[in-house]
Amino acid sequence: MSGDQPLPGGEPVPEEADETGFQETPDTCGAYPRLTEDQTARLAEHGQRRSMAPNDVLIQEGERCETFFVVLSGTVAVVEDYGTPEEHVLRVHGPGRFIGELGLLHGQVAFYTAVAREPGEVLVVSLDQLRHLVSQDPTIGDVVLRACLGRRALLVGQGAGFRIIGSRYSPDTRRLREFAIRNRLPHRWIDLETDEEAEDLLRRFGVGPEETPLVMWRDTTLLRNPSNADLARLIGLPSLPAGNRHGDVLIVGSGPAGLAAAVYAASEGLSTTVVEAMAAGGQAGTSSRIENLLGFPAGISGAELTERAVFQADKFGAGISLPLEAIGLHPKDEDHYVVAFAEGSEIAARAVVLAMGARYRRLMVPGIERLEGTSVHYSATLYEAQQCRTDPVAVVGGGNSAGQAVLFLAGHAPKVHLLVRGASLEAHMSRYLVDQVQRHPRVEVMLHTEVTEVIGQEVLEELDVVDNRTGGHRRVAVRGLFVFTGAAPHTEWLAGMIALDSRGFVLTGSEAQEACACPEVWRGRERSGMTLEASLPGVFAVGDVRSGSVKRVASAAGEGAMAIHFVHRHLGHSAAPGTTGTSVAAGGSDASPRTRHKESAWLA
Repeated sequence: MSGDQPLPGGEPVPEEADETGFQETPDTCGAYPRLTEDQTARLAEHGQRRSMAPNDVLIQEGERCETFFVVLSGTVAVVEDYGTPEEHVLRVHGPGRFIGELGLLHGQVAFYTAVAREPGEVLVVSLDQLRHLVSQDPTIGDVVLRACLGRRALLVGQGAGFRIIGSRYSPDTRRLREFAIRNRLPHRWIDLETDEEAEDLLRRFGVGPEETPLVMWRDTTLLRNPSNADLARLIGLPSLPAGNRHGDVLIVGSGPAGLAAAVYAASEGLSTTVVEAMAAGGQAGTSSRIENLLGFPAGISGAELTERAVFQADKFGAGISLPLEAIGLHPKDEDHYVVAFAEGSEIAARAVVLAMGARYRRLMVPGIERLEGTSVHYSATLYEAQQCRTDPVAVVGGGNSAGQAVLFLAGHAPKVHLLVRGASLEAHMSRYLVDQVQRHPRVEVMLHTEVTEVIGQEVLEELDVVDNRTGGHRRVAVRGLFVFTGAAPHTEWLAGMIALDSRGFVLTGSEAQEACACPEVWRGRERSGMTLEASLPGVFAVGDVRSGSVKRVASAAGEGAMAIHFVHRHLGHSAAPGTTGTSVAAGGSDASPRTRHKESAWLA
């Protein structure tokens, strides 16, 4: 069994033999760091030593991760399909290495089995203690978080984890694949149309093609056309807890704006719930590298930014649940709103922050639908880039997201065509990106260019493009198409309740109050609408979903933080007599035990 590990976008690298003769997987891109003596000693203050014998199982594939292990002596193998004929080693860790990847930090189930390869000793740290250390100790937190992100990316690239079996023409197959990709869940897609393995698997499980798509894992779990929520439960993604579903603040959406609002609300003692329909991070979470964000001079990937924000929100007690798709908003009484969700649940809160962002528009041209999810993508992450290592690709779009995708893909693909329908890149792209794109030797910028047809049956072969000045057509040979053509808000569920602009974005401030269909809701409140407040008092809109917002990560995060200041002001106006507005008097059912009677500390 080989344990060679591929570099992201590269070839496998040989393992290093340790003094015992076992091969240890070398560190690649910081995914397998060796802890220092000081870091190990710091962890030892919160853990216990445990001896291990050969074949002792430390982590079992398919079971929830509960413990963090540091190898003190001996070696530990990370194995997929342990105990089956398909068993193979993914990596081997020796002294100073730790066992675990991103799922460990989130309490998800394991996508591998960790088994002792030779006798030794491990340090055992509970998951709660690990989370505390990651959030409190930067020397340990940075090492663990970066390694876990890198390991998750490698698992995704290796096709580890569960399998999705379905036709490329099936909308449900595309739905499941998009959910898995956006949440960075290790999996492998088996195309019912072209993969011979698909027929063998269907026969083995006695399933007909009409019952697909299927999710299979470890040959013991079979889900027939599961919902996104079913898949989330299988993996252990955070779900809405049972019981009291009342709180101070409900945040709909978990992009930079929503996560910033969650961090500030929870840190100031407001009981805070965040709900997300697809994946934490929003569009920013799909960015390969964000370089113009204050405080990150070397840039940061959208995935890492998202994970850091999620840990911050969790640290202060905010609850994050997905996938929950909001379908309705209505007042419950004078002090509460209720948000209803597609699966039938409801949450009541004293204030609602709308932070759904916006979704990339799909490119509507002949031939594209059958290739979406295989050769046509609406994000550019390591998962998609690894499919394009030897072939040219095209990116459609002229904004920052397109520019970031071009530079990322140019590090993997031999040629990247940037197709822009406008006359220049400067119109919608930041200067620093324009300069890098124009200088890159693997990038060809094609202005005044639009896609008119996508050509290819099983994979993308060519694009038919037109020069929108002359009307002349040409063919561009590519094997991947990445689309970043602007975004549309997902606000259909708010129509008739909240004032929207002509494009569906949420109006706020004076514009919202002027467009309010029910002006009587403001009578008796002794105040007008605040800057980020929608046409209903106590409902706020932040980030890309807000009409007139600046479509940048930093501004979205700033609006999310600022919204909590306005939430405090709203709660102060609507509080029951004798309260400060940051907790509920009658019965205390909405009160957070950590409520602080003050306005936003970030303005102090």
